[in-house]
Amino acid sequence: MASDPDQIKDRTERRLDRQFDDIARRFPLMRRPLNAIRARGWWIVRLPIALLFIAGGILSILPFLGLWMLPVGLLLLAVDLPMLRGPMSNTMIRTRRRYDLWRRRRARRKQSK
Repeated sequence: MASDPDQIKDRTERRLDRQFDDIARRFPLMRRPLNAIRARGWWIVRLPIALLFIAGGILSILPFLGLWMLPVGLLLLAVDLPMLRGPMSNTMIRTRRRYDLWRRRRARRKQSK
């Protein structure tokens, strides 16, 4: 049974929105900036910021830039580019799961000491 392309687009968009909402829940200080930058009509701001973050991630050998900028730029691009929504939401889910697993292991090690 083939799905309608619009349904797939809506599903990936909702999935990415859920990941952004999860970030906002985990880091309450990020809620307002995330909601503002994801607002409709802000693509004109998001696109240059995303490209600057990606360029900063590529130039991470410089002391004031870092590799952390690359995924942030890709996340901002994923808001506007449907082809990036699926891969970026998958990456966010995997990263969150690995981080949670790492925290649980670390907590167990501290309890056993």
